[in-house]
Amino acid sequence: MLPQLDSGAPFITDGGLETSLIFRQGIELPEFAAFTLLDDEAGRDALRAYFRPYLALARERGVGIVLDTPTWRANPDWGAQLGYDAAALAHANRAAVELVRQLGEAAHTGHPVIVAGGVGPRGDGYVAHERMTAWQAAAYHAPQLAAFADAGADVASALTLAYAEEAIGYVQAATAAGLPAVASFTVETDGRLPSGQPLRAAIEQVDEGTGGAATYFMVNCAHPTHFAPALEEPGAWRERIRGVRANASARSHEELDADETLDDGDPLELAARYAELRERLPWLAVLGGCCGTDERHVAAICDAVLG
Repeated sequence: MLPQLDSGAPFITDGGLETSLIFRQGIELPEFAAFTLLDDEAGRDALRAYFRPYLALARERGVGIVLDTPTWRANPDWGAQLGYDAAALAHANRAAVELVRQLGEAAHTGHPVIVAGGVGPRGDGYVAHERMTAWQAAAYHAPQLAAFADAGADVASALTLAYAEEAIGYVQAATAAGLPAVASFTVETDGRLPSGQPLRAAIEQVDEGTGGAATYFMVNCAHPTHFAPALEEPGAWRERIRGVRANASARSHEELDADETLDDGDPLELAARYAELRERLPWLAVLGGCCGTDERHVAAICDAVLG
């Protein structure tokens, strides 16, 4: 049992890594790829500066924290666009685990720091036009997951998945690599995946296709108002959702893509939405942020949930 599921108290995560680096630190991320910062000391310092406030928050609030490595784009297709071959990607994924682990050890939070190998979709996360079969997805994600396992990540965490088949393949590959698998779907403003599939149907399809192998599911990169109505549908599937990493903005994916400025919303309003979610889903164990969020939002969420 992972600590975040066994402690009885919520864990936090970090916020919107890429949006924070771009809009708050003024760092250019080609193809939205933060893993490129691992190539030099200046880039690694920028990543350390990003993660440290969240570790300080975990220490101050007395909670555990799950930190995803900055490797959402560190897969073959995106890596190739950025000039990284298979060996370079494997090195980056291992280095990311090491960087996050060292930060966690140095923070002395007094509570667990979970290092999650961060997996992103093969596509851009907001569309599901070119879909893989589950078998193809397993083969595609296997090298990255193997690198995480080799580096000693605690868990694999796939964020912003847009269709069920990729999630099935990812879970199968993570399981084969010996890593607990967390699968997180994104949804549109109607609460459905970009593929058009309802959230319930996607989770049930992944569980059926993997024999329930996913450790738990999450929802990320959408505002709570987009997916809260979908969570009203009764059934055991809801208890499989143990984490939320919401966007700060209630805008659609299309609107956010077109906007050249950052919509960071209202941290207190977002936190109130989280408190409402946890009242209805008391088993939610991992709470953090996605695009547009930073340590202000996560602190507000932590305070709203802990009381």
